[in-house]
Amino acid sequence: MKVRTRYAPSPTGRMHVGNLRTALYAYLIAKHEGGDFLLRIEDTDQERFVEGATEIIYHTLAETGLVHDEGPDKDGGCGPYVQSERQKAGIYLEYAKQLVEKGEAYYCFCTQERLETLKHEVNGEMIMNYDKHCLSLSREEVEEKLRAGLPYVIRQNNPTEGTTTFHDEIYGDITVDNGELDDMVLIKSDGYPTYNFANVVDDHLMGITHVVRGNEYLSSSPKYNRLYEAFGWEVPVYVHCPLITNEEHQKLSKRSGHSSYEDLIEQGFLTEAVVNYVALLGWSPEGTNEIFSLEEMVKAFDYRRMSKSPAVFDMTKLRWMNGEYMKAMDPERFYEMALPYLKGALHKDLDFRKIAGMVKTRIEVFPDIPGHVDFFEEMPEYDVSMYQHKKMKSTPETSLEVLTEVLPILENQEDYSNDGLYQALMAYVSEKGYKTGFVMWPIRTAVSGKQMTPAGATEIMEVLGKEESLKRIRAGILKLQGC
Repeated sequence: MKVRTRYAPSPTGRMHVGNLRTALYAYLIAKHEGGDFLLRIEDTDQERFVEGATEIIYHTLAETGLVHDEGPDKDGGCGPYVQSERQKAGIYLEYAKQLVEKGEAYYCFCTQERLETLKHEVNGEMIMNYDKHCLSLSREEVEEKLRAGLPYVIRQNNPTEGTTTFHDEIYGDITVDNGELDDMVLIKSDGYPTYNFANVVDDHLMGITHVVRGNEYLSSSPKYNRLYEAFGWEVPVYVHCPLITNEEHQKLSKRSGHSSYEDLIEQGFLTEAVVNYVALLGWSPEGTNEIFSLEEMVKAFDYRRMSKSPAVFDMTKLRWMNGEYMKAMDPERFYEMALPYLKGALHKDLDFRKIAGMVKTRIEVFPDIPGHVDFFEEMPEYDVSMYQHKKMKSTPETSLEVLTEVLPILENQEDYSNDGLYQALMAYVSEKGYKTGFVMWPIRTAVSGKQMTPAGATEIMEVLGKEESLKRIRAGILKLQGC
């Protein structure tokens, strides 16, 4: 049987990291077995619908490479692929009525006021367990109420005795007492199906073999299974993904600032790094390698290696991984993506391409760039203690001597390329019998005013040019003379 998975998001805003992981795992499970990956838009909750959110879903899937084989824009014969369109076609009501005929569901005409009286507090939360009041209505009474136009819902008729067991590929067999299964609503009073009911009907009609979702739906799975059994349908393979938490082991929320894919891209992360990292939030590949392209993930992914334990979203690790992707980037692509950040930090006529090359292996995300290159724009204030370097055996006194001696050499130097400057200074190093760092440290300090720079002294001077380099070195000499 061909493996068919689906990603069924609700258009409620940006794509949460957990939803991206669900889409990714569903895609990988299908593609690992040469199967189909479907997109279905679940917009039955009209109150939560956000204008433009459907476009965000399409855009995110396209950017991350999770190309669907069937969906609203690619009819594979199982459409419509938008639940509101399926609702208008009467699909859900038709199947709910089938369950009513079988005694597996029933019409409920209870008012909101009556339902409120059934609520009770559990662990500080108000819970409503329906008491099957309308199950006792005769067919004639139901018909009479329907003809009168009374508002109604259709509820699942769950047993109150015995147990229900379902199997999840990650969590194993889970058994619940049927007394815990509320008679959940299948069709709401507005005619729309509930999320749970629409999922079961659509997954069956679309031939979904593997259902991938977050473990917050584990508690609903017994109700799903009872629906499959009531219809006489084959139950799909369940793969419930572990919870994603922040570093404080709290549920990843919008307040964290990195809960959605779009948040991370805006913070300067690369799409391929985000996808790679999200794949590891609950899945452990064989071996020690953690860097995977999407194609490599398809080959390596085995959902049986997923964890039950919550996955911690570690920003430090994501930054490291993003840095590894940046190091491996094509230089031209890196330059194009870095250019807006360079232009935002530097307003002088400088060689941005060379500066981009300097920072490429030094940064982890693009917003790191300004902090690495701001000295090209303006010399920062710095203390003469920066000229002290034990390893280089450099002190403010020796630095003053070196800068004073190399100044005329640099003034007479015509070739201000990195190679030309390096050769001129190496000649001085050789003549004096100094170590390279003993000379380069004070020069780099004088032209940058920083202890950490993205490049060496001569590379920096090449970008700054002769006039600015000499100006800074002279200022460094004056600073050292005044200490």
